[in-house]
Amino acid sequence: MQILLVEDDRILCEFLEQLLRRDGHCVTISTTGLAGLEALRTGEFDLMILDRMLPELDGMRLLQQVRGEGFTLPVLMLTALGTPADKVEGLDAGADDYLAKPFDAAELLAWLRALARSRSGGYGVLVRCGDVALDAAARLLTGPVGGCEVSGRESALLAFLFCNAGQVLPRELLLDRVWGADSEVEEGNLNNYIFFDRRRLLQVGSRVQIQTVRGLGYRVCEC
Repeated sequence: MQILLVEDDRILCEFLEQLLRRDGHCVTISTTGLAGLEALRTGEFDLMILDRMLPELDGMRLLQQVRGEGFTLPVLMLTALGTPADKVEGLDAGADDYLAKPFDAAELLAWLRALARSRSGGYGVLVRCGDVALDAAARLLTGPVGGCEVSGRESALLAFLFCNAGQVLPRELLLDRVWGADSEVEEGNLNNYIFFDRRRLLQVGSRVQIQTVRGLGYRVCEC
């Protein structure tokens, strides 16, 4: 999912970004309330994780503004203010759920999985990159000139590349995240699936390219 994280604690931001990316999500971070509001107005997100105590515009006011402008995306409020009264206030302001800090990472990920199932009828939300969209669960890639089915491995590789678009991803990281740390897969397999996914992108008429960064790995960009 495309997740907007609005949180001013940089250490927590780094932790959550790593946690969410490992779970296959794309993460955009805003460290102030006003920056979060601007990101929401200019981007496309499946949900927002929102701190309550933020500089410039606090989380409650941001949430009220978001709902007032007609945004319907789910909002998970993540805050140190965890009394029952605080939770009631957050839910009444428009939050879909409320997790108090410190929180359990497994609980957060389970909440996201439940959300994905409820919003998509069990098929998973889209992973977007440039002019293409990947339904990773349905294994369908859609671009400017149509769609095509992809294999499970092709889908997993594309999803990870799309979620980290613009970043150089080492070959070792791709092998670990797509095939698993304990897999005995050879690097030649990665070469093959990079070729397959490049062909899929051409098939749907996309400008998105998987570039080889010599000596380092691969990077996805829109040309």
